[in-house]
Amino acid sequence: MTNATSLTHGVHHAGLTVPDIEQASAFFVEVLGFEQVGGKPEYPAVFVSDGDVMITLWQAEDPHTAIRFDHKQSIGLHHLALRVDAASLDDLHKKLSQADDVSIEFPPEPLGAGPTRHMMFYMPGGIRLELIAPVE
Repeated sequence: MTNATSLTHGVHHAGLTVPDIEQASAFFVEVLGFEQVGGKPEYPAVFVSDGDVMITLWQAEDPHTAIRFDHKQSIGLHHLALRVDAASLDDLHKKLSQADDVSIEFPPEPLGAGPTRHMMFYMPGGIRLELIAPVE
């Protein structure tokens, strides 16, 4: 869906601060099938992409003193939603259920009254993600 009056054109990338950049990048590459497309070792940062969106993973300076985001109490990113094929959602749920340091908030279920299904989970490092399978 294109908005002719919008001055923006979709999401270029999202930046996530993570407590363990190697664990987070391995999660995106090995579990979700992203590709590492770059990085900035001196920052440090790793760039991963699924071909449609790029995610920049930034290493927290001191993960032990970093303040964790509370999606019910903090202002900011509530969650990041990634689109998946309807046929892949249940397979991904199973894969995520078996992954280390992943916590499932709720398994695949209908979104409202429509045919779209989604699930919520916390990736390694505690960042809240949604997988959403719109019916197209």
